[in-house]
Amino acid sequence: MEIIKKPILTEKASLLTEKLNRYAFKVDHRANKIQIKQAIEEMFGVTVVTVNTAVVAGKAKSRYTKAGFVSGRSPKYKKAIITVKDGETIDFYSTL
Repeated sequence: MEIIKKPILTEKASLLTEKLNRYAFKVDHRANKIQIKQAIEEMFGVTVVTVNTAVVAGKAKSRYTKAGFVSGRSPKYKKAIITVKDGETIDFYSTL
């Protein structure tokens, strides 16, 4: 099971990184906090202080096309917010 899928690089996530030394990741929906902590520490070589998780519900999407009205849903996913020890950072661009 690949636990860490990809980092979340949004404005909100970058503000968390700058102010609180926290990083956001999309993770496997079956992974628990202990597994996420071990995977982050092994992959990036940092000390994880806390792990917060949330399941983000998929949104309903719809659009009107030439073929008619099309509706569907975006998929749900599990998000992990990782707090790293002070003085340590994660560089996404050189490690991934």
